[in-house]
Parts: sequence; structure tokens; C-alpha cells
Amino acid sequence: MNRASVARAPGIQVFDLLLICSNKTTKKGYAVKLVRLLPALFALSCLPALAADDGAKLIAKYNCLGCHAVDHKIVGPAYKDVAARYRGQKGAEAMLMQEVRAGTKGKWGGPVAMPPQQISDTDLKVIVQWILAQK
Repeated sequence: MNRASVARAPGIQVFDLLLICSNKTTKKGYAVKLVRLLPALFALSCLPALAADDGAKLIAKYNCLGCHAVDHKIVGPAYKDVAARYRGQKGAEAMLMQEVRAGTKGKWGGPVAMPPQQISDTDLKVIVQWILAQK
């Protein structure tokens, strides 16, 4: 693996940092501390992917796909359309969480109301974050 490919891979940069800090010119103990931090750094680099997987799984779990799809309208709006409408709005996450929890009628031009949903705050937050991330 050459230096250019290492620069593009965030996970590899941690290993480069570890190698630099394990050099004999560094103070004793820094390399050990970095070795202990390595698993945590790796776990943190995986969080966005895990959140995306969790959002998709929760949407399936709560049967949201019966009325919504990612890229086209079914009964309710496409998730991409919802994300586009709320993108850049202050408090969009809280507003969308409230709408999902309370239900809506006519907001998207359809005659069918989305019924109130009974979803835990934790699951709802992950779902809403996933929806808002759609492009």
C-alpha cells in the first residue's frame, strides 16, 4: 500500500499515527495509550454506518415501508422528499419527530392521514435522523 492510498483511508491514518508515536524519540507511554485508544477510534469510525443500518432496520420494524419508500411516493411522501423539505431548517429533527409521533393529515397533499405512531424516543430519533440523511 503506497502513501497516497494511506492518506485516503481514515482507518489507516490511525495506524500511521501509532507508528509515528511508537518511535524511540517519543516519550515512553504515549504508544501504549494510543494502542488502548485504537479500538475506541475504530468503533467511532463505524458509528455513521451503524446508525444508517439501524435507521433502515427500524423503519422496517415499524412497518413504515407500507406507506413510504425512499425514492417514490406510495401513500405517504418519499423519504427523499421529506429530507429535501426539512433540509437546512432549524429544529427539523424535533419538528419531524413531533409530526411522526402525533400524525399528520394533508401536509403532503394526500387525503390519507398518517396515524400517530407509538415509537420509543430512542428509536424515533434514529429513524428521523435516517430520513433526514436521505438524498
